[in-house]
Amino acid sequence: MNLEMSYLLGMICGNGEVRRDASETTISVEIPHKKLVTENNNDVRIYVRASITDIRTVLEPLIGTGLSFTQQDNYSIISFTKRNDEYMMREILRYIGNAVSHENIRIDEEIFSFTRDEKISFLQGFADVTGYIRRSNYFFKNYMHRVYLEVPHNWYLVSDVCRLLKDVNIPVQAIDWAHPNMRDGNLVKFKEGKPDFWKKEHQIKIWANEFLPIGFAVLHKREALAQFATELIDGLESEGKKPEEVTHKFYWEGRERNKNKPHHPSENDGFIPSEIRGKHYDSWKQIAKDLGYGE
Repeated sequence: MNLEMSYLLGMICGNGEVRRDASETTISVEIPHKKLVTENNNDVRIYVRASITDIRTVLEPLIGTGLSFTQQDNYSIISFTKRNDEYMMREILRYIGNAVSHENIRIDEEIFSFTRDEKISFLQGFADVTGYIRRSNYFFKNYMHRVYLEVPHNWYLVSDVCRLLKDVNIPVQAIDWAHPNMRDGNLVKFKEGKPDFWKKEHQIKIWANEFLPIGFAVLHKREALAQFATELIDGLESEGKKPEEVTHKFYWEGRERNKNKPHHPSENDGFIPSEIRGKHYDSWKQIAKDLGYGE
C-alpha cells in the first residue's frame, strides 16, 4: 500500500461509481460543488479544475493511464478505465468487493491495518468528494466551525468512516443520521404530510481544528478549512478556553443529556437497516453505538 492508492480508495468509497464488463472496468468519481463560489467569492469550478491538475499529477502514475475530467455547474467527474486483469484494477476491486457505487460500498477491514499516514490519505480522498466546510456549518456560536462529510443512504459506511477517524484520534462532534427520530424528531414534517422527509443523506460533523490533520487536496476546501479552524481556535482562546479541551472529545467521554422524543411512525421503515429497524432513539449516539461506532 502507498499514500496515492489510499487516497484513490478514499475517493472511490466516498463518491465512486463502478461499471464492470467482461474485460474492463470503468471507475468514475464525482466531486460535487453545491456552491458556485468559494467563501471568498471565487469561482469554485476554477478551483476544482486547478485541484484536478494536482490530483492527476498524483494519481496518473499510479493508475498508469490518463484520467478523464468533465465538469458541470454543480459537479466535476474524474474517471478511468483499465483491464480487469491489470494489477492496479485487481487491487481496487479486491478492496471494494462487489460494490458498484458509494451507496453499497464498505471500508475493507484491511484498511484499518494501514499505517496512520495511509489512513489519513484515505480519509482525505474521502473528504475531497464528500466534505464541505461552509460558514453556515457553525454550532451555536458563529466561530464554532465544522466540516460536514455527507454520505447518502449508506448507513454502514458512516460507521466505518467514524471508526477510521477514531483510529487516527479524530473525534466526531455529531452525526446527523437520516433516521426519523433524528431528522423529524418532533414529527413536524410527518404532520405536514411529508412522511419521508427524513430520508436524506447522513452527515458526519467534525470540528474544523480537529480536521486539520486530514485536510483537503481540493483547493477551495483547503483554504476554507485553514481560515475557519483559525477562527475557531481564536474564538475559544478569546474566551479563555483551551481549544483542545473543548473540541477533542469523543462522544462517550461526555455527559449524556438526551431529550425524550416521541415515537415516529416510520421507525419500522425498510430504509432503515435491519439491526436498528423498529427501535426508538433519543440520540444520534445511540444509533452510532448500535451500528458499531463506539469505545
